[in-house]
Amino acid sequence: MTVPPEELRLAAEFPPATREAWRGLALGVLRKAGTLPADAGPELVEERLATTTYDGVSIAALYDRAGELPGAPGFAPFTRGSRLTGGWEVRQRHGHPDPKVAREAVLADLENGVGSLWLTLGDAGLPVAALGEVLSDVYLDLVSVVLDAGAQTPEAADAFLSDASVPAEQLTGNLGADPIGWRARTGQPAALEPAAELATRCARGYPGLRAITVDATVYHDAGGSDAEELGASLAAGVGYLRTLTGAGLHVDAALGQLEFRYAATADQFLTIAKLRAARRLWSRVAQECGITAGQRQHAVTSGAMMTARDPWANLLRTTLACFGAGVGGADAVTVQPFDASLGLPDDFARRIARNTQSLLLEEANVARVIDPAGGSWYVEQLTEQLARAAWAWFTEIERAGGIVDALDSGLVADRLAGTWAKRRANLAHRRDPLTGVSEFPNLAEQPPVRPPAPAPPSGGLPQVRYAEAFEALRDRADAHAAATGVRPKVFLATLGPVAAHTARATYAANLFQAGGVETVPSGPGTDPAELAVAFTASGAAVACLCSSDRVYAEHAAPVATALARAGARTVWLAGRPADHSAEHDGVDGYLYAGCDAIAVLETTLRELGVA
Repeated sequence: MTVPPEELRLAAEFPPATREAWRGLALGVLRKAGTLPADAGPELVEERLATTTYDGVSIAALYDRAGELPGAPGFAPFTRGSRLTGGWEVRQRHGHPDPKVAREAVLADLENGVGSLWLTLGDAGLPVAALGEVLSDVYLDLVSVVLDAGAQTPEAADAFLSDASVPAEQLTGNLGADPIGWRARTGQPAALEPAAELATRCARGYPGLRAITVDATVYHDAGGSDAEELGASLAAGVGYLRTLTGAGLHVDAALGQLEFRYAATADQFLTIAKLRAARRLWSRVAQECGITAGQRQHAVTSGAMMTARDPWANLLRTTLACFGAGVGGADAVTVQPFDASLGLPDDFARRIARNTQSLLLEEANVARVIDPAGGSWYVEQLTEQLARAAWAWFTEIERAGGIVDALDSGLVADRLAGTWAKRRANLAHRRDPLTGVSEFPNLAEQPPVRPPAPAPPSGGLPQVRYAEAFEALRDRADAHAAATGVRPKVFLATLGPVAAHTARATYAANLFQAGGVETVPSGPGTDPAELAVAFTASGAAVACLCSSDRVYAEHAAPVATALARAGARTVWLAGRPADHSAEHDGVDGYLYAGCDAIAVLETTLRELGVA
């Protein structure tokens, strides 16, 4: 009988791994790939492989142990979670302006796994007067309700509390007062006194209700970064604490009246780290107030990342975002339906949204472990770096007089605009790819049609979507095709054998189709006269040469000249500009990885006569 060893040593027969050995192996790969020159040293490996987020946080290629775990779940500083059990509240949003439709949708959700309702009221959703009708068959002692009524919050809160059919102590949820968030969205003055009155009312008579939602998604939706979203939320939370304590609430009670709402994106690790950092930062704020308190978090899948084109890809985006929110420790999660960018979601989209959460909870067992990312050296350091960047932004806002003054002065808007400009440039250059939009578009898709949703509040910070520039180009091309019966097209002059031109022809086709432009390949060949005839027959007014650098050296200039004589208004070349420009005489521009795809498509549509 074999006696098992007292300690099982994994990989005991392998030599110990070292950072230096990894650098040496990685250096060999980078040299072979041409990413680093042959004389580069191993000290350059990590610098070359690192990437940087919009907050200036460096994402390394390799992480090792860095310090101890930050506490335990359920205990300060709450980085690892505000509670001792796993799981989250499945919260779905409803805002259909027809009370009958909204009521049926609410009941369908509650019968199929949803445990919390987020109701958009007022001009952007349900009429406030219809709140009682929509909730008439809802067991309010079993379901939490979160209101989102903007300027009509006091009226919505009164309607909800007066129509409630259960004792006050059994009501749970949030009345949704967020005058600072309303100021950020609309530019209208922040009326803090009514919010303080609601918080006082809840603290004294409704122990399960919170009055205030600190909605940080407004900063995310304006193009802000994760740390900017976190820092602004801290500043808003501190602003509410000052207001509530000034109205007579004890700081402990004031802390208990706040719930924070954050955006969850398809970048699961940044979502996980953001939620962990948010709890740590808010614990620091509470500590400065002499209180130990966690942060109540509601994560909603990002509206900025959603696409109207190839909307089914949103199913994957929201699944990743929901996973990140759950692993990150959110107390409640909302998954937006995949067709949210198209208008009012249908029954199927809502069913898939709620089943995304049910699958992660019940089948994938995501909620069985508290803080499963805890102990990952990458996640721990990313959490730390995000927290530091967010705290720096928070203190800058505080030095400016607080979040309201920072909004009024334009400090917040300018900071977010700068980040959005960087992100917009990366999107245009396809460094931040959008599947189904800027990458792998499907010109034959038939997007589902949805009734238009009520216009969201506006007038303050902008609301952006990452896909908007590419989708605007697609819309122009589609409108042209509908008006003329012919889709705008580009002729691809595929020079030389298939092996020489396939890669760049595929790249060029993908780029042009991202703008709704059809591509017509010529077939292999290099004869300028034959290609000019094929170009004329294609009906295109723009051409693009596609082949290898070796073929270009001999054939690019004569073919480009022949195409221009045949009527090509613009001749592109798929590849980077050559060292000797004479090889590419007659070429008007270049397509290559990292080029400004939006500028290329704008020029192409203009040359094709697309308004």
